[in-house]
Amino acid sequence: MIKVGITGGIGSGKSTVCRLFAACGAPVYDSDTQAKRLMEEDGPLRRRLAARFGEEIYAGGRLNRKLLAGRVFSDPAELSALNAPAVMEDFERWCGRQSGADYVVLESAILFEAGLEGYVDRTIAVTAPIDVRIARTCLRDGASAEEVRRRIAVQLDEEELRRRADYTLVNINLRELEYEVARLDKLLRDENRKHSA
Repeated sequence: MIKVGITGGIGSGKSTVCRLFAACGAPVYDSDTQAKRLMEEDGPLRRRLAARFGEEIYAGGRLNRKLLAGRVFSDPAELSALNAPAVMEDFERWCGRQSGADYVVLESAILFEAGLEGYVDRTIAVTAPIDVRIARTCLRDGASAEEVRRRIAVQLDEEELRRRADYTLVNINLRELEYEVARLDKLLRDENRKHSA
């Protein structure tokens, strides 16, 4: 089974691309959602986070996301670095349950920043023009354009993403994106079958 990492900056449309791959039959692991679950459930991870950001982030036994967000805002990669071991162990267990799949997808906004590319065989960067990304994020999050620009400024720029990724998908036109995802789906399935033969 081939492991494919999908990444991209805020508003690029990673989730849309992952939904299209899921529609092609590929199992998708959303690392952001799973990290949130693990920060609540995984004992060793909870202890690491409390040691780094203060015991009060778990006051009352539950993670205080707002307090944690305030403490990691200036360096979100630090939180990801602390989360990464638990998330990737969970991803490996999840992969073991995906028997019969030609390939699986790992969705991660910070695939390269957190050093997760070593856990996958292929990487895909999702990109879109900056004005499109800002408009999408403002609509989705109810944020101002200036807030979105600040969030984009701390992320890996798209040129670097394209340089580091094996494939790039430009997410402007849905019909073209569907075509490109279908093309990559076939390529990945063919590649897996060659390796399996």
